[in-house]
Parts: sequence; C-alpha cells; structure tokens
Amino acid sequence: MTKPVVLIAEELSPATIDSLGSDFHIVNVDGTDRAALLSEVASADAILVRSATQVDAEVLAAAPNLKVIARAGVGLDNVDIKTATAGGVMVVNAPTSNIISAAELTVGHILSLARHIPQAHEALSRGDWKRSAYTGTELYEKTIGIIGLGRIGALVAERLKGFGVHLVAYDPYVTSARAQHLGVQLVTLDELLQQADFLTIHMPKTPETTGMIGAEQLAQMKSTAYVVNVARGGLIDEDALYYALQQKTIAGAGLDVYVQEPPRDLPLIGLPNVVVTPHLGASTDEAQEKAGVSVAKSVRLALEGELVPDAVNVAGGVIDPYVRPGLPLTEKLGQVFSALAHSPLTSVDIEVHGELSHHDIKVLRLAALKGIFTNVVSEPLSYVNAPLIAEQRGIEVRLLSDEVSDAYRNVITLRGALSDGSQISVSGTLSGPKQIEKLVEINGYDVELPFAEHMIVFTYRDRPGIVAAYGRLLGDAGINIAGLQIARDSEAGRALSVLSIDSPAPDELLTQVRDEILADTLRQIDIIS
Repeated sequence: MTKPVVLIAEELSPATIDSLGSDFHIVNVDGTDRAALLSEVASADAILVRSATQVDAEVLAAAPNLKVIARAGVGLDNVDIKTATAGGVMVVNAPTSNIISAAELTVGHILSLARHIPQAHEALSRGDWKRSAYTGTELYEKTIGIIGLGRIGALVAERLKGFGVHLVAYDPYVTSARAQHLGVQLVTLDELLQQADFLTIHMPKTPETTGMIGAEQLAQMKSTAYVVNVARGGLIDEDALYYALQQKTIAGAGLDVYVQEPPRDLPLIGLPNVVVTPHLGASTDEAQEKAGVSVAKSVRLALEGELVPDAVNVAGGVIDPYVRPGLPLTEKLGQVFSALAHSPLTSVDIEVHGELSHHDIKVLRLAALKGIFTNVVSEPLSYVNAPLIAEQRGIEVRLLSDEVSDAYRNVITLRGALSDGSQISVSGTLSGPKQIEKLVEINGYDVELPFAEHMIVFTYRDRPGIVAAYGRLLGDAGINIAGLQIARDSEAGRALSVLSIDSPAPDELLTQVRDEILADTLRQIDIIS
C-alpha cells in the first residue's frame, strides 16, 4: 500500500519529523520556490508550512489529493482558508503553541519600559555613560492592569505576581471566582485605566475591540503610566497613542504588533519613549518546536480519519453524518448566546432534542463552546481549547439530550446561568431539504428566522408604532432590514424583535433606537462563519 505523501515546505524541527513517524512518505521542497511547490504539491496528501509559503487558490488547484494544510504556528494569513474549505481541505494550526512565549514577551516589555533597558543599551553602545538619564521605576507595589484575562492574560498575571504588584483586570466574560483564583481584582475598564501604572492588553481583534484604547481612554491614564500591546495590531489606536506620547499624557509604550506589518512610515517607532519589537510573540525555539509537533500530530489524525481538534475550518475525523450539519448551527447559536449575555457566564447546558439524541452528539458540546468564545477570547480558538477555556473561567458545562421535540424534528438549545442570577437561552434548528439554519427561540420567545451575518435583538413594552419607529430610524441611516420576526409575551405585555440587517449599525444608531423605543435590552450580533 502506497504511503500518504506529506510535503514539508519549510524548515521544521527534527521533533516535528519524528512526530509524523514512518507511516508517511516525506518530501521536502522550498515553499518560496513557486514552480517547485506547484510541482511537488500535485501528489501531496498533506502540506506543512510556516509563514513564508503561500498556500493560495493556485496551489490548491494544483493539489487534487490534498486533504490537510498544517501551519506550524498560530497565524493563517498565508493560507486561503475559504478556498480550502470549499475544496474539502482541512486547515489546522497550533493555537496554544505560543502562549507562554507571548506572556513572557509581555513581561519583557514591561520590564524594558520600567527600566529603560533598550534606550540605555543604545546609549552605552554609542559610548555615552548616562546613568541619571535612565533612572527607572520598580514594579514592586505598582498596579498592573490586564485587559483580557484569557490564557495569555492569566499567564501574565501569574508571572507578575512574584514582583509584588497589585493586579487588576477588565474582562466582562470572566467570573469573580476565576479572577480571585488568579489573585486578580476585576474592575471596570474606566477603573483600570485610572489605576494602572502599566496596562497590557490581551483581547481578540473584532469590530468591537479594534481601537478600544483610543484618545478618550488614554486621557484617563496617569501621566506616569505605560501601555503594552503584544496581542493584535489595532487594539490600541496608533494615532491616538502617538499623540498621547508626544503630549506626555502617558509615559511610554511597548509594542510588538501593528496595524500594518511590517509598519511603514509609522511615527510611533521613532519616539524615544517607545520600545518596539517586530512581532516576536511566537518567536522562541520552544514555541516553534511546540507548533511543529502539534501540527504533525494533527496531520497524523487527519490522514488516519480521526477527529482533529485543531481544525480551524472543518470538523475533521469520524463524525456521524447526521450530526455534522448541526456543527455550524451550534456554533452560531453560541455566538448569539454570548452576545446576549450581560454578565459573566457561570454555567451552560447544551440541550439536544429530537432524533439527534440517538446519535453520538459529543462534538456539539465542542461546537457550542467554540461559538460562545468566538468573540470573547484573544487566543486562537478551536475545539481542543474551547473546553479548557470554559474550565479556566469556572463555567460548568453539561450536554443533555432527549428524543422529545414537539415543533421540529430536532432542536438544539443553549441555556445558561449568569453571575447576576439571570438566565438566557437560544434555540435553533435545521429546516427543510436545504437544511437552513434558523433561530427558533430567544429567552423564551418563540421565533423562526434564518441566521444572518448581522442581527439586532431587543425587547420592549409592546405598544403600537414600535416597528414603524425603529424601521424609520434604520431606514434614515441607510440600513436595510432583510428579515424581521416579532414575538410577544401576552401576559407581561412585552415583545421581542429580531432583525436581520444587510450591514452593521453604528453604535450611536443603536443607542438612538434603544432610547426611542424604550428597549429593555438591545444587542447587535455579528455572526462569524
């Protein structure tokens, strides 16, 4: 029997090759040599790359046997995931390989800022002995503000404890019990900005978090404070940061990531109170080796027909064909569920009702958690780390099933308890021969509406003229309503509206809608497919 061909397109560690074992035929190629790559990929079952090899539509078209693309690292900018998915090619990466390296680099930036290490080194290298010019500050008894208390943020907190600092954090999705376990005090974002001597940010880059530290936030900080970003370029507004540093609104900044990489003509880099590194978060020997070994194991699983936890585009392996269509539905339900949560989640039940209950549905638990955390955590998210993230945040998770489903053949419900004592729920189903994904319940209100990329959900006291009011406001703003569903609670006299809109609504428009219709709650939900 012919061995599957694994194409190694960039230099990987010996441990990576050892992890593949002897069951595969290994072929090496220089991934930057386009002609050689296109030639060799024609017979490949799997390809392993780092960041230099571009696996685009042309490469995929030349690889009829390709089953898996493995990126030995976190980022996937060099892989055409959409085309790979359309062709049934699995894409895997190493989502947890760099978390220790990223956390340690964060601490390195903080220390460099506190003691002016890069500037002092540069001066002494020129022959200048300027001890008094580089008087620093101790970390001891200083306040470190951590925005985003996920895996990397938590590692940063653990490593800084030894310096005798006071740790505060802002993360609306972390429970007080989890924070207390880490020795961190949860505060509001404004409180963190006002208290922090050093601020470090570890959030995912989403439309909501892009520019979340801007001119208004920087103005609240101490003039002696420093900010650090090794997470994602653009979380801190670069223009606002440049102005704040020039005006000495804050004392300095440490940056490893930028809106454009490599940055060109970025004035920030030339400022004397800025420490910069060229996106080194994952650049350690250990992280690189972990990444290689991790994706080698994923390649083995994929080519052996097993479930691949780190698949970023499809759920690989042996999944019941009847259950598989429920995976994207459950992930979308998770995104709606987390968007509706107004305080930290403490428990969640994934309920499966109907014929699905007779099948192996364990993977739906993973899909629900992946959806819940999609817009919440900063680290790369996959089926393998979603349960760990839930465990770290102290969230109790149960998978329940029964064969009773009155209105639909199958219904999947996510039902959760929040830290303020309230509960939320969302339900969905697959409808008709085309298996259309639909929302069928939100917080006890019965609805039936297909998922859309942009949705608005709100509740209000039911009275005449509400639909006309919000329809007018959205229309005046040029926001088209593609779908609309209204459900009423006749006993309480309240109603829920779910809108599918063609483009996202600005925050100020949402505020205007909420104020005009006196909405109890209003959430805009962006579904990431």
